[in-house]
Amino acid sequence: MRHVLLAAAFLLSAGFAHAAEPLEGNWKTASGETATIGKCGSAFCVTLKTGKHAGKQIGKLSGTGGTYKGEITDPAADKTYSGSGTVSGNSLKMKGCVMAVLCKTQTWTRL
Repeated sequence: MRHVLLAAAFLLSAGFAHAAEPLEGNWKTASGETATIGKCGSAFCVTLKTGKHAGKQIGKLSGTGGTYKGEITDPAADKTYSGSGTVSGNSLKMKGCVMAVLCKTQTWTRL
């Protein structure tokens, strides 16, 4: 019985891991630019593809299961903040914070 429970738990956890929302891909930012998110080492790099700052890496996030943490850079001010991203379907909520108190959130859309 114990082996059956362990096998069931393993299959359920594998199903949840498979159902995780993918972060990688092309996203339309809140300002209308296109950003691409792809693997870079053990993390995911966020790079602008269009607009005034095209080609600039503006973030690096790590995580799994639809929730990611790392750093986000405001390309206009060239300031880096602690950040996070949460994927839900075709939406990505990007959040940048100063001292984990003053935060700003943007919603990006998958292209």
